[in-house]
Amino acid sequence: MKKLLLPFALLSLSATAARADITHKLSSSIQLQVNAAATQVERIGSSFSITGNGVDTTDGTTAGTVSVGTITSGVYAPGTIAATQDVPGAAFSFTQSYTQADAVATSAPTIGTVGNFSNQTSTAAGTKDTLAGTITSAGAMTLTAGGAGTVATGQHVTELTIK
Repeated sequence: MKKLLLPFALLSLSATAARADITHKLSSSIQLQVNAAATQVERIGSSFSITGNGVDTTDGTTAGTVSVGTITSGVYAPGTIAATQDVPGAAFSFTQSYTQADAVATSAPTIGTVGNFSNQTSTAAGTKDTLAGTITSAGAMTLTAGGAGTVATGQHVTELTIK
């Protein structure tokens, strides 16, 4: 009886169909972008410092005066400072530092024009000119560059999943 069961078991295994889940996904996209004109600026302010040890300072009119200075269009201009050693021949230190500010703007910046700011970025408006893109059903992609200030991005994704 055992001899009869073995061929029957083999016959039933070969008759079972294979099962598989197949998923196939295609995704295509193109993004065409024309950038707007933009200007970004950063105005720096005035900075003035004096440090000293073993010295007397004067602005030329009053002893012990550090600086009267003036402010014009938002820019500080320190007066001239003279330092005199307290004890001639003795050790002393004197440091003076000045960073000039950007003048306060009286009008908005113009694209492509360098203004009165220390840190600025100006970008002209993009032009579409020949900006274009296509993707065929086979996934073949053609992107054509436009003028300055444009971006063309294309993507084709094929995904195959077998479980």
